Amino acid sequence: MRIGAIEAGGTKFVCGIGNENGTIEDRISFPTERPERVMEQVVAYFKDKGAEAIGIGTFGPIDIDPASATYGCVTTTPKPGWSGFPFLDTLKRAFPVPFGWDTDVNAAAYGEAVWGAAKGVDSCVYFTIGTGIGVGVYSEGKLVHGLVHPEGGHILPRRHPEDRYEGHCPYHGDCLEGMAAGPAIERRWGVKGSELAPDHPAWAIEAYYLGQAVTSTVLLLSPKRVIMGGGVMHQKQLLPLIRAEVSRNLNGYVSAAPLLAGIDDYIVSPGLGDNAGLCGALALGLAALEQSRG
Repeated sequence: MRIGAIEAGGTKFVCGIGNENGTIEDRISFPTERPERVMEQVVAYFKDKGAEAIGIGTFGPIDIDPASATYGCVTTTPKPGWSGFPFLDTLKRAFPVPFGWDTDVNAAAYGEAVWGAAKGVDSCVYFTIGTGIGVGVYSEGKLVHGLVHPEGGHILPRRHPEDRYEGHCPYHGDCLEGMAAGPAIERRWGVKGSELAPDHPAWAIEAYYLGQAVTSTVLLLSPKRVIMGGGVMHQKQLLPLIRAEVSRNLNGYVSAAPLLAGIDDYIVSPGLGDNAGLCGALALGLAALEQSRG
């Protein structure tokens, strides 16, 4: 099989071709510019690839209701030209194949469930912490949707008692994304997170906010694995700090062995590494193809 995959990020688009085993055989990336320019490059890439289906995991918020007039569109984004742009329909006109369509973080959660760190369990939550913060939810063997889709990056955490940063989210100020995404680290400390020492106070504050988000996820959704991805999580000292915060917050209340004795195997890095999003889009395309065949 040849399956197309699109990881549509706020900063860059990654397009690839893979197979039913989750192997990415070819890829290309380009900046996320105005949609007309981006779609031109996407169509040019897939034109001669022979994709039998294409999966899309995209930045959001997006319309995922097939009955909606704006299904397949990005909705309330500040990115110029993208709000209301017929993303999915544009590609359907170019390629008459089955399409999978979901958020980038739901796609990453799905990829990890099929081929990565959550393979063998029927639920997981995937956090991506980078330019923004997103949360993908896979529960009882399927991706979670509802009124729209999970937007866990905009939950409202308690403030760290020593943190005076006001938050940068244009909608909510000091929501999780406003306090803990990559730009928040840079604006709070004046340098990119990658330039801060592993023992810098920034990481304790970062873990404080992310630990709250994971704690709330455990209490609300009870996933069997929590996966922490994205560029900020490349800081290896951060994951142990988050685990410690979650243990402190739960305080033994949730009596489950993975939390009480095996948290290092419960809150984990992506098994697919930085390929989680693209492999997830591949998995969405594969699922769309299988569904089309009945």
